[in-house]
Amino acid sequence: MTHLDIADVARRTGVPVSTLRFYEEKGLIASTGRHGLRRQFAPGVVEQLGLIALGRAAGFSLDEIRGMFAPDGRPEIDREMLTAKADELDATIHRLAALRDSLRHAAACPAPRHAECTTFRSLVRAAASGAVPPPDRKPPQRNASPAHPS
Repeated sequence: MTHLDIADVARRTGVPVSTLRFYEEKGLIASTGRHGLRRQFAPGVVEQLGLIALGRAAGFSLDEIRGMFAPDGRPEIDREMLTAKADELDATIHRLAALRDSLRHAAACPAPRHAECTTFRSLVRAAASGAVPPPDRKPPQRNASPAHPS
């Protein structure tokens, strides 16, 4: 089996060497040894990094992603966790679509001032009540399942 040098892995995946080292430190990937000072990886690490990238894009934490791998590095993903994340994404999509539609309405509203637009005023009231969280804050979870151990 041909092993990949850390620089080869970085080149093939676009993941910086520093991130590869960090992922190894966090237990997400494992090197198979060293050739001189350079870490070596099994070819399967490319697929593992793809799964990590997909998990990150979906909003999973690194601890949650680490739990998606069996000790031998093969994917072992909890389907209930995927369903819960998909439900969370559906709720986010719904919330953002409503926000987008409200903003488009406010931009094209025939009212002379935004303060006279009932739709815009409803949006402002919703934001003031916390129903429209800022982008860096997750919306409150409803009927959330217990946290999945990592």
